[in-house]
Amino acid sequence: MRFIWRAAALAAMTALLWSAHAQQPVRIGSTLALTGPLGSAGNIQKVSIEVYLDDLNSRGGLLGRKVEWLLKDDQSRPDLARTLYEQLATVDKVDLLMGPYGTASILSAMGVAQRYGKILIHNSFGTPRLAKYDMQFSASGGAGDPENVWPNLVFDAVATAPKPPKTVAIVTTKFPSAHFIALGAREVAKKRGLTEVLFLEYEFGNRDFGAIAARVKDAKPDFVFAGALGLDGVLLLDAMKKIDYQPPMHFYTFPAPGPMLKLPEAKNALALTTFEEHPPHTGNPQATQFIQGFRERAAKASLPSTSVDLLSTIAYASWQVLEAAVSGARSLDDKALAQWLRQNQVDTVMGRLSWQGTPEGPPNFVMGKDIYKVKQLQDGKWLVVWPQEFAAPGAKLIGP
Repeated sequence: MRFIWRAAALAAMTALLWSAHAQQPVRIGSTLALTGPLGSAGNIQKVSIEVYLDDLNSRGGLLGRKVEWLLKDDQSRPDLARTLYEQLATVDKVDLLMGPYGTASILSAMGVAQRYGKILIHNSFGTPRLAKYDMQFSASGGAGDPENVWPNLVFDAVATAPKPPKTVAIVTTKFPSAHFIALGAREVAKKRGLTEVLFLEYEFGNRDFGAIAARVKDAKPDFVFAGALGLDGVLLLDAMKKIDYQPPMHFYTFPAPGPMLKLPEAKNALALTTFEEHPPHTGNPQATQFIQGFRERAAKASLPSTSVDLLSTIAYASWQVLEAAVSGARSLDDKALAQWLRQNQVDTVMGRLSWQGTPEGPPNFVMGKDIYKVKQLQDGKWLVVWPQEFAAPGAKLIGP
């Protein structure tokens, strides 16, 4: 009788402990560049993720448990990101890790994730060949060779201008991804028969663009291809204004969308994107819900722009990928999640992502169709202009 009583008590205690564990939140840790040169991008991503988590927790969280996000500011510094991810994995003991913003910081986080056997989903890693870890997954929407795909996409777009460019000036930050893509643009331009009249590099975090603007003006290019991040494009355009120069056509890889939107000199600027607030991108209820939630939170956070664009969308999509993996695998085990992602596709607000990989390409990057587009700043709005099937209704590229 005593044995039966003890067994019953043990079973009750086990059930109680299991119930208590089930009620604990799923703790997910990451960093973002909330300050420093990439701060304008990091804060957009922060708001976007908060919108997603509000919705996720309203639906019961992950596996019936609320989600708690432990966010740390890596200050746009890869060395600090590495330290903070170590803290998340060892001191904070989070259940899962999510990647930071920016190639260099993601590479730092990737090293930590590999050391502790953690899955790492990220959304802004522009140099896929550097990713050797088999439990990292890009949710950027890009293919495995952006240095080839993205410049070709841009030059395809400008080729539709009334007067296609014949000469190009390439100006780029030394930040790894933007620099990598700009080097690819040099090769693509050469193969297409464009004459390179200037190639100029500057240090990441540079804020003085006076001399750079003067060099661009003297080169007299038909088209400026700027491997620019965040506020770089705004500062370059401001420096050009001071010397009375306006480039005939100009492209900026990943600009801070709000500040550039409000700059008169940015008229007709081009940039990469995966999603903009117009058809056909807004054709599903999930996109509508995301746009509304982002506008409200962005306004409260006093962001320069409350419109959904590339930066907000790739952040949102990365957490959609995580939720799909957890739901599909019915587990928080890192290896189980990685295995599920390798075998499945995920529909996100910006398109379908898959990680099937190829023997020739880098592991765990989107190896199917690249889903990036080219947008242009027209009449105070960012509009997709290329490829044509994704363009805003009636929109065409404006050129000289």
